Amino acid sequence: MSCNKKHNSDIGRGCCFCDCGDEIEAKAVEGCYKLHEVDWLEEYPNMIPTDIFEVRFKNTRRSYYQNVNNLDLKRGDIVAVEAQPGHDIGIISLTGDMVAKQMRRVGFNPYNGEFKKIFRKARPYDIERWQEAIALEHETMIASRQIAAEMGLDMKIGDVEYQGDKLKAIFYYIADQRVDFRELIKVFAERFHIRIEMKQIGARQEAGRIGGIGACGRELCCASWMPSFSSVTTNAARMQEISLNPQKLAGQCSKLKCCLMYEYDTYADARRTIPRLREPLLTLDGEYHLIKIDPLAGTMSFSTSKNTIANLTTISTERVKAVIAMNRAGEKPESLIGSDEEQVAIEPTYHSAEDSIDRFDNKGRRNKRNKRGKGHGKPEAQPVAEGGEASETQGAEQPKERRERPERKRRHERPERKERGEAKEVKENTERPERPERKERRENSERTERTERVERSERAERQERNDNAERPERGERPERRERRGRNYRGRRSPRPEQGGNNNNNSNEEK
Repeated sequence: MSCNKKHNSDIGRGCCFCDCGDEIEAKAVEGCYKLHEVDWLEEYPNMIPTDIFEVRFKNTRRSYYQNVNNLDLKRGDIVAVEAQPGHDIGIISLTGDMVAKQMRRVGFNPYNGEFKKIFRKARPYDIERWQEAIALEHETMIASRQIAAEMGLDMKIGDVEYQGDKLKAIFYYIADQRVDFRELIKVFAERFHIRIEMKQIGARQEAGRIGGIGACGRELCCASWMPSFSSVTTNAARMQEISLNPQKLAGQCSKLKCCLMYEYDTYADARRTIPRLREPLLTLDGEYHLIKIDPLAGTMSFSTSKNTIANLTTISTERVKAVIAMNRAGEKPESLIGSDEEQVAIEPTYHSAEDSIDRFDNKGRRNKRNKRGKGHGKPEAQPVAEGGEASETQGAEQPKERRERPERKRRHERPERKERGEAKEVKENTERPERPERKERRENSERTERTERVERSERAERQERNDNAERPERGERPERRERRGRNYRGRRSPRPEQGGNNNNNSNEEK
């Protein structure tokens, strides 16, 4: 660009526009677009002459075109390419031998074996119309979401990309199930007066188009360099001894993180040397249960308790195989650690000083005050030999004599402490004058308490008198006397003799 004015960049397409001159201009900006790559073969001559170029569009959309007009193109040029219908505007991202390597990496196959064409370099009129199309994308996306919600379609429109000539727009949407959007396309065509193309994407592709920062602090892999996605399962986390915490294993797309598969093959190869244990190891010290495996370090950690970590011991896999062989032969080693093997030192965990609560406290101030008072660090006086001469070990310099401090009076002898104690006793004995409003509140509360106390006692007396009036005397209750007599007769009445004789006779007859 000819002007030195700073312009805002379009992050979606990685370019900036300048309208300071007579004609509008556009320039590619490195490092502010998705799937950024480095052409490390750019400075070397092309081994195989080719007229195929990689052209990037909005966010992660890229394609490959053929330079049929033999234009002098380089990386960063804005070109007009073939589209159906009309033409589209893109930016050259790769040239030379890197194009063939990238096509092989992403698995690109041209339609019917023919590449689309590059028409020309973008003119000021093309760039102006392209900028107008870019300005309509956000408004169109918001309106399309409202229309889809009103029609009750279970789908989410994540992004809208206009073609460079404003004749066509691509609507990227996410849906869990199949969606019949034939009526939706008719409504979009009537509303926006353009050709509509619906393209379904997944949750990971949406995260790549939107972009963001991952838990590691770097740009998302799906937005920076990963063009295709592989299947990720929880088996990758188990293989690497990672806790199955959904909040930590899921990325911004709510799916399992793609980085779980980066080291999966390494861990799988390392686990082949780890022996499988189904029973605890037996030694003369006791049983040892497996707690943790470190495949990369080739170590295994054991504990004397099955459910808790007690007496944790970490040994190598070779020692574990030796102990297993001894147990199968019916032998028990003296200890889990061999005589010629030392326990593997466990690296201490990192503790940050920022986690300490008292990190801002000035701990050295009190110690310095105590040292100053007690005289720490001062050289002690060396003993003087007889005759007033210093010993040989004393040296040439003599330490300064300490000045004797006046004797401190005892606590009970200090007049100021005695005066403070007397003043405190006088202060405690003297009552503080009470405020009138506080005194009035206290008297009202006491009066209320006395009244309630009298009412409670009167209610208790009335209740007692009523109970005594309703309850008859003990000797005048006939029902109790009758019930007592009936119980008495039922318990202690003698058995009839006739019944007893009949029973005896019946028994004798039997």
